Amino acid sequence: MDQFLSIAPDVKLGEGVKLSKFINLYGCEIGDETKIGAFVEIQKNASVGKRCKISSHTFICEGVTIEDNVFIGHGVMFINDLYPRATTGTGGLQTEADWHVERTVVKKGASIGSGATILANTCIGENAIVGAGAVVTKDVPANTIVAGNPARILRQIETGVAQ
Repeated sequence: MDQFLSIAPDVKLGEGVKLSKFINLYGCEIGDETKIGAFVEIQKNASVGKRCKISSHTFICEGVTIEDNVFIGHGVMFINDLYPRATTGTGGLQTEADWHVERTVVKKGASIGSGATILANTCIGENAIVGAGAVVTKDVPANTIVAGNPARILRQIETGVAQ
């Protein structure tokens, strides 16, 4: 194992996966021919489909499902907790038993621009495009371009490819 890769034994890597240095993968599944950039973390119970590109400095947390042919830009952050807290009501540090993982899905062919933040309980539709720096707070319809904070629909994509 390369000294600059942290890949737990429970990670399922598909055929032809390309891994950069300085990544942290544990308990996740990565599909065939996917490319993962430097300084990426993918947590347990997350999955990335086939032929995806995950750019550097991206964080994919537990509960995120990324389908096939998805592009994730640099520094994209996924969130899996709607009400994050460090401590419980009695003041003790929270553990996994104190919160519920919220799901997020990125559908086939979608693209997420650099610096975007994707909040929990959202679905980004097939072939949708999320603009750089957007904050996705609700579902993004298929074949739609969204941008801003919060992300708003800019326009539809007629053929599944930006015009």
